[in-house]
Amino acid sequence: MADMSAFREAVTAWAAGGPGDPARELAARLSVRTAVLLEGPSDAAAVDALADRRGRDLGAEGVCVLPMGGAMSVGHFARLLGPTGLGLHLTGLCDEREGRYYARALEPTDAARPAFFVCSADLEDELIRALGVTRVEELVEEEGDLRALRTFLRQPAQQDRTSQQQLRRFLGTKKGRKIRYGRVLVEALDPDRVPAPLDDLFAAL
Repeated sequence: MADMSAFREAVTAWAAGGPGDPARELAARLSVRTAVLLEGPSDAAAVDALADRRGRDLGAEGVCVLPMGGAMSVGHFARLLGPTGLGLHLTGLCDEREGRYYARALEPTDAARPAFFVCSADLEDELIRALGVTRVEELVEEEGDLRALRTFLRQPAQQDRTSQQQLRRFLGTKKGRKIRYGRVLVEALDPDRVPAPLDDLFAAL
């Protein structure tokens, strides 16, 4: 039986130049109603982790969490999935510096309801601020990365950065680390400390 991951794969293939019929067929079969357009897999990991914590099965709700491989692709995905394509409701979460791409691609359907949600700097920065530097360092140790962090912090380029900036940079220094910590950081949040852009996204789904 097809699930939302199959639809996500079909849309990604379509966006890369493949046929659109598989995505159309799966959208109908799975009753897809909303696509959450995200910049990359670390954002998707965080969204999936919060859905698990809140007991929400987004796929069963007709919501597809879709990492696009970069914010500059949002216009292309919006054309495929929005009013001119599959007719889905579109929303998303993006970094502050990429907001302009989302603003051009996603039109609000309700003046009182934002079309997408913007993180201050990026989602990792939001999560580090919500948890606090000390707690994030504890999580890094629990994950077995403390030695790597200490080596990273000795680099001359890190000396003039704040502890928060250093941790944010550290999460992006190894392939797959941002994805893993996207889930780890969300799972460690107190329920009332979820960053506003992420919390607001869920309230809109």
